Amino acid sequence: MVRNLGIGTGRRKTAVARVYLRDGNGKVIVNGLELDKYFPIAEMAGSVRQPLIVTASDNKFDIVINVVGGGPHGQAGACRHGIARALSQVDPTSSLALRNNGFLTRDPRMVERKKYGQRGARRRFQFSKR
Repeated sequence: MVRNLGIGTGRRKTAVARVYLRDGNGKVIVNGLELDKYFPIAEMAGSVRQPLIVTASDNKFDIVINVVGGGPHGQAGACRHGIARALSQVDPTSSLALRNNGFLTRDPRMVERKKYGQRGARRRFQFSKR
């Protein structure tokens, strides 16, 4: 039986990631694929690993992530947030380092809604004098 050491929910824009920390050797699986296959851009895969590097636990845990919604960048941010929450649950002493690096703070920026009588959120229709 697989035992989860920590569980964290990460959110960014409209993406939601459920993160499960297990004993292992640093393997990260996102939606059934390895991290480098799911996020082929190295910067995104690196941002997902940042909480592990800060807490020096990149070879201690296997991580299983289920992420839905949003685009690739939002999903990477949600995974990072969820990993940080799960790590702080497993080791409460590491939460200070995670907070100082901004990994425990949920990024509140969302897409602004479109308003009626306008073409977009802030874009107006073209004005015609005649």
